[in-house]
Formats: sequence, C-alpha cells, structure tokens
Amino acid sequence: MIASLKGEILHKSPESVIIDVNGVGYQVNIPLSTFYKLPLKNDRVYLFTYTHLRQDAIQLFGFLTTEEKKLFEMLISVSGIGPKLAITILSGITIEEFKNGILNRDTVRLSKIPGVGRKTSERLIFELSEKVVKLESRSEMPELSEISAAKQIRADSLSALINLGYKKGVAEEAISKAANNIGGDITLEKLIKESLKLMQ
Repeated sequence: MIASLKGEILHKSPESVIIDVNGVGYQVNIPLSTFYKLPLKNDRVYLFTYTHLRQDAIQLFGFLTTEEKKLFEMLISVSGIGPKLAITILSGITIEEFKNGILNRDTVRLSKIPGVGRKTSERLIFELSEKVVKLESRSEMPELSEISAAKQIRADSLSALINLGYKKGVAEEAISKAANNIGGDITLEKLIKESLKLMQ
C-alpha cells in the first residue's frame, strides 16, 4: 500500500494531481480542500495517500493533512459510501462543519452536499457519531497563492463544481454571480465557496 508520496507537481486540477516521484508519474485523486492548498506546478509536494484496490484498477487518493485522510477513511467505512462520494463530501464541507453536522445531527446541512441525500446523511450520523469526536477541526484554510488569470480561476471553479455534481449551466450562472459579489480580489477558494453558497 502506498501511504504517502513526495515529489514534483507535473499537473494539477480540482479533481486530481500528477506527482513525479523519481521519474514515475502518479495520478492522485484529491478533494477541493487539498486542491486549495497545493503549491504551484513544478513545485514539490508531500501528500498522505490512501490506496484503493479494485479488480480493474488501483486508485490513489491524496490529502495534505492527516485529518483529511482520517475523515476519508471514516467515510468509506460507512455502508454505501465509496471513495468517489467520500471525496465529494470532503470537497463540499470543511472538517469542522462536518464534525458539527454529525454531532448536532444536522441532516439538513449534510444533505446539501451533492450526492448526499437525507438517508445517507442519517446513515453518516448513525455510523460516525462516536468516531468524529477524535477528529481535529480546522476552521480556516490558508489563502491561495497568486493564480495567473481570472479566466483560469473561473475555468477551475467550473470544473470543480461540475465534479461536485452540479450542472454546467447552473454552475456557470453561480460563478458569474459569485464573481460580481466578490469584486476585485478573486481567488479560486473564494469563488468556489461563494458559488456554493448561491446554489444552496
């Protein structure tokens, strides 16, 4: 099992990152919480990874913090939740919000995450109530370093929202409104968060 990777970023997107480790490129699926904090292309990065074995493929899932990885492993231990939905959940809510949602039995908040309906949120609460108390919460994520063009930020935001399950037209409209709300100082993190607020 590959437990971690350290290498150079060859490519990154809101859904995955390719890391060059001594000449071998590893494609790693990531949540938005990790994508927000990745260094720039060609910089070095260290990810905690989870190796998911299937009959037809080996998939890697990567996280910048041990807390993200722990929550991912908790999520896939819940019946009916696979790695893809676990990544979507991590992308749609912070660790602190998720923990509070579980402890407060807030099915309304949890159900707003794409792919998580009422039944799934109830199952999450039932199976994870005792486990999440061990998670350390981080209320804020660091600001993104500078990103080249506003057009690229919008493109990455659209890709991220589509990956979360939103329709392209709905996501584009939310991004446009969110950009107007934010004004001049637009970052990828701000744009995605504001867009998600408008669609809830």
